[in-house]
Amino acid sequence: MQTECIPDLFGFAPVEGRRVEASFDGGKITSDAGSLLLGATDRAIRLIDRIAGCFTDHRDPELIEHQVRTLVGQRVYGLALGYEDLNDHDQLRHDPMLAVLLGKLTAKRSDCAPVAGKSTLNRLELSRAKPSKYHKISHDEAAIENLFVDLFMEAHDRPPRQIVLDLDATDDPLHGQQEGRFFHGYYDSYCYLPLYVTCGRHLLAAKLRRSNIDGSAGSEVELARIVSRIRASWPKVRILVRADSGFAREALMAWCEAAGVDYVFGLARNDRLAKEIEGHMERARAESQRTGKPARRFKDFQWTTLNSWSRRRRVVGKAEWTQDEANPRFIVSSLSRAEVGARHLYEKTYCARGDMENRIKECQIDMFADRTSTATMRANQLRLWLSSMAYVLLCALRRIGLKHTRFARASCGSIRLALLKIGAVVTTSVRRVKIAMASGCPNQREFRRAHALLSAAAR
Repeated sequence: MQTECIPDLFGFAPVEGRRVEASFDGGKITSDAGSLLLGATDRAIRLIDRIAGCFTDHRDPELIEHQVRTLVGQRVYGLALGYEDLNDHDQLRHDPMLAVLLGKLTAKRSDCAPVAGKSTLNRLELSRAKPSKYHKISHDEAAIENLFVDLFMEAHDRPPRQIVLDLDATDDPLHGQQEGRFFHGYYDSYCYLPLYVTCGRHLLAAKLRRSNIDGSAGSEVELARIVSRIRASWPKVRILVRADSGFAREALMAWCEAAGVDYVFGLARNDRLAKEIEGHMERARAESQRTGKPARRFKDFQWTTLNSWSRRRRVVGKAEWTQDEANPRFIVSSLSRAEVGARHLYEKTYCARGDMENRIKECQIDMFADRTSTATMRANQLRLWLSSMAYVLLCALRRIGLKHTRFARASCGSIRLALLKIGAVVTTSVRRVKIAMASGCPNQREFRRAHALLSAAAR
C-alpha cells in the first residue's frame, strides 16, 4: 500500500515490520475530556450561573442562538483549559466537550455550531454599561466584584477566627494603543497596574487600573468594600491586611486603624530608619564575621515620618549582615508587642506574603489574566474578571476534589496538564453521550477521587 498516494493518509517509519499510518478520520475526539471535572466543580459551587446572573441580555429572545450563560461558561471553561484567545473558539465551537459542559449538544439553527464562535464571544466582552444598537449585553461590575467575596466566604465551613488579606500590584504589559495606556518607569514598559487582593489561595479582587498612579491608589476603597461584605456575614472575624512597602501609606494605614483592621506593611529604607538600627547592625556584622554565617537582629521601636504620617507607629527593623554586606529591612504594623514579638512579626507574619506572588503568577501565566488586548479598559477589566473566575473554578477543583492527593497544592497549570488534558472519543446517541477516555491515563485514581468528592459536594 503506497500511503503517499492517499492525501489523507500519512505514512511514517515502520515499527517491527508493520506500516505506521495516520489520518484525521477518528471521528469526534477531544483532548479535554478531563474538563468533566470542571463541570462537576461548577455544579458544586454554582459559578457559571452566578456569573451569568451579573449580565443583562437585551437581545431579542426569538433571535438568540447562544444564551449569556453559554457565552460566559464557554469563555471561563476555555480559559481554564488553556485557550487564551477568542480566535481559539472558532475551532472550539465544534468541540464535543464544550457542548457537553454547557449542556447544549445541538444548535437551533442549521448554520450554527452548538456553542459560539469568536465574533459572538467578542460581543460579550465588549458589553457596555448601557446597551447600544450593536452591543446589547451589559454587565454589572459591582455584582461581579461582590461575587468573588461571596465565593471566598462560601469556601469555608464556618467563620474563621482570623483572615489575612494580601494586597499587591503588578504590571500588565500592553502592546497596542489601549485606553488607559501609560508608561511605567519601574517596569520600563507601557502597562496597566492591576491590584490583586487574596486570602491564601483565594482571590477576592482583581482591579484593573491605569499605571500612572501610586501602586496603593484605591486600595482603601477596595478594602472597604471587601471588609464590609465579609463582616456582614462574619461579624467577629479578625482581619489583618498585609502588603509590601508600596502600600505603607498614611491613607491606607489610617483607614485600617479607623476600621478596626490590623496591618503589617513593608517600609522603604531611608537614612533615619538606618540610623535607628546602627547598633544592631554592628552586632550582626560582628556575629557574622565570627561564625562565617549570616546573622540578623531585630529592633522594635516607635517611629514616624517627618511629614506624611499623622502619628507614631510601631516599626520593626531587621538588622541583617550577609555575604559581607548589610541587608536592612523594615516593617510597620498595628499589632502590639504583647501580641507578637519583633522576630515572629517579620519572619512568620510579614514574610509569608511572598506566597501571594505565586497566586498572581498562576492568574497571569496559567489563566492569561494579562491578556488585556481590547481597546477599552471596561472590556479589558471584564477579560481580567473572566480569567480570574477561571482561576476560582480551578482552585475550587483543587480544594474540593483534590484534597489529600498529590495535586492538593499543585499549580493550576499542573492540574490542567495532569487531569484536564485527557484524550477521549465522544459518541452521541439518542440515550447517552459516551466519553471513552484514554485507557493509559496515568492519573485515573485522582480522577475517580475528584469525581466522587465533587459529586458529593454538589448534592
